Amino acid sequence: MTELAREAAVDRLEALVDRVETEPTAVPVRELWVYGDLVLGLDPIERLDVYLTKDLLFHGEREREGEFRAELGVRGIGETISAEWAEQHPEFVRANANGYAAPEKCLAAHLVSEGEPIHLEVCNASFEDNVTQRLKGALAREAYEELLDPRGVCLWIDGRRSEDAFRKLRAGEFVFPTLAEALSMIGMDEDEAGEAAEAVRSYRDRQQGATVRGEVV
Repeated sequence: MTELAREAAVDRLEALVDRVETEPTAVPVRELWVYGDLVLGLDPIERLDVYLTKDLLFHGEREREGEFRAELGVRGIGETISAEWAEQHPEFVRANANGYAAPEKCLAAHLVSEGEPIHLEVCNASFEDNVTQRLKGALAREAYEELLDPRGVCLWIDGRRSEDAFRKLRAGEFVFPTLAEALSMIGMDEDEAGEAAEAVRSYRDRQQGATVRGEVV
């Protein structure tokens, strides 16, 4: 399995922030968080887990949807993703199983290379809100692998970068509990939290290369 030294992982995060700060993206990005192994101070890490909060497009260019569908064979361009971005980066346009432009897949194609050990979580909700929502859903369905690791650090929000967070990541200064303890702190009972933590670790260990998960809350 490919591993990343902590210093290299933090450099990669800074490059990601640089891109969402300076380049047009398929949909607007509002927050960028890192969670999991890197914030625990591990060195090296097996995977880099990144959370992006995106905005929905409410004023798209729907009149060009047919044009893009004919050219790229993808529906929804100008509705679910930016038409201007798609025109500039047709090579990064990705669709879901129904043939509609998928914002999370487009972001992943643009921001992450296929073989990188990086996982992107993409949602319209903030990291902290989605931790709670995913907990409720996982408990209701007993689908613990769907949990979002709550041990996260905000690196960039609404155009503001946290230089202090980057400094602490490089130094390994963040202190977090175990995953089971963290899950207990947000509402799981102790036995269930231990089982859930193992399910999350097992699911994560099965992932390879660049992966992405998107949802709307």
